[in-house]
Amino acid sequence: MPSPPLAPIDSPLDRDHLSRMTLGDAELEQEVLAMFAEQAARLLAAMAAMPAETGALAHKLKGSARGIGAFAVADAAAGLETAIRTGRGRSDAFAALKEAVTEASAAIEAILKP
Repeated sequence: MPSPPLAPIDSPLDRDHLSRMTLGDAELEQEVLAMFAEQAARLLAAMAAMPAETGALAHKLKGSARGIGAFAVADAAAGLETAIRTGRGRSDAFAALKEAVTEASAAIEAILKP
């Protein structure tokens, strides 16, 4: 899998990465983005009460986010995994993840608008 860009991007989504991952298929790109937005919302809702499986859910979201180029979401999910593992900063890490997902979801919504 290609590495994320070294320079920061202005958007919550790396569209070049997404295009590479979907082989330039615009229809597939839209389908993948819609599935990610739905999955991210579901996983955030499941993690809200910090159940025992929160680390596994964050890991799942991290992988999905990397796949579509939502690297801020992936980084925030990794931060939540670390917070859970260390037992420190869970609520702050979850808040950061929630914010990153909100930004990515807004970008996805703008892309998917007809």
